Amino acid sequence: MKCLIVVNSFKKLASGLGKDISLFLKKNDIICSEFIYDGNSIKNDDISVSFAGYDFVITLGGDGTVLFVCRSCAPLGIPVFAINLGEFGFLACVQVHEWKQKLQDYIDGQSCVSERFLIQAEVMRNGKSVFVTSGMNDIVISSTASSRLINLNVAYKWASLGAFKANGLIISSSTGSTGYSAAAGGPIVEPSLAAMILTPISSFSLSARPLVFGSDGELAITILPSRVNVGLSADCQIDFSLQTKDTVILKVPEYKANLICSAQEKFYSALQSKLNWSGGPRA
Repeated sequence: MKCLIVVNSFKKLASGLGKDISLFLKKNDIICSEFIYDGNSIKNDDISVSFAGYDFVITLGGDGTVLFVCRSCAPLGIPVFAINLGEFGFLACVQVHEWKQKLQDYIDGQSCVSERFLIQAEVMRNGKSVFVTSGMNDIVISSTASSRLINLNVAYKWASLGAFKANGLIISSSTGSTGYSAAAGGPIVEPSLAAMILTPISSFSLSARPLVFGSDGELAITILPSRVNVGLSADCQIDFSLQTKDTVILKVPEYKANLICSAQEKFYSALQSKLNWSGGPRA
């Protein structure tokens, strides 16, 4: 077996932990390599790493590191073992104190693997595809200037939902429903559901509400004339400038991300702890 360890250079524990994991893997006759991940470089397209040929990938960082890795590993069917060195930990759900036992369980074939859906975006300009990307959490179409309204026309299965005037729109996966979408007032969706959640950002109309769509159709969002520039962002890590009359086609792709040790009960446990759900009449 071959494993790639992705080490987030901003996490103090990551470097030392990476060396410990390398020794552990070698004792289990697993060939391992290490890649140093600098989250700032991704905005400048300076990150160059190939995941092809690896049997699984270990991430040492937070959820942002997991997003970076899963976008590339999902189309290749490579599972990800995510150790949490961040704060929130909805995706990086293996804690530092338990990594050795959890990793041994995976090597022994005793771990669960959770499938997570992504959102794919394709930008059509003058009838031609000019950009394709995917997001494990979300695709955001918004004004590049803070707190400025833009105009967007939205359709699902090519049936028009009308024009939206807002700071932008978040199109999240069920996994991403606990992120930016939830902060903007969107619903929390169980991560095993294949869905697209459309959440307006500071809509000009009080009647605009989040919408949940199935995976059997496509969303088409057309950029209408606005006074400010409009951009597309995938997982807050990949950016693309949009033009008036561009149409962004969004769908749930066939490939999925595979998270090792991400059991359903861990998702609900994270909700309880991160959202301070106490239960009872005072919840």
